[in-house]
Amino acid sequence: MPIKIPASLPAAHVLSDEGVMVMREDQAARQDIRPMRIALLNLMPKKIETETQFARLIGASPLQVELTLVRPTEHVSKTTSQAHIGAHYEPFQAVKDRKFDGLIITGAPIEHLPFEEVTYWDEMREI
Repeated sequence: MPIKIPASLPAAHVLSDEGVMVMREDQAARQDIRPMRIALLNLMPKKIETETQFARLIGASPLQVELTLVRPTEHVSKTTSQAHIGAHYEPFQAVKDRKFDGLIITGAPIEHLPFEEVTYWDEMREI
């Protein structure tokens, strides 16, 4: 079944080329079923690579899935362009009251830091 992600997301082109059915907003609006809504809180440094991997896995589902990319509200990524983040990610504070069927939180390479030094630790405790 299809995965609904923005056509401008780099993963959309990669997955389409791989044969994964990627659904546009106008196509999804004509469906008679409610999609499964999944939020992906992506903490990995290689965000585009990670979002593509998760979209590939989720897109293999027999269900229509709407993937929402989420970022910690105050954290500024050092490894992914702010243009990409701004175009495709929503801050956690903007989505925290929405109804999702699932939440995926990726790992982050922060094992050398005390939790309290992680810039988004307070927000992670809220999540």
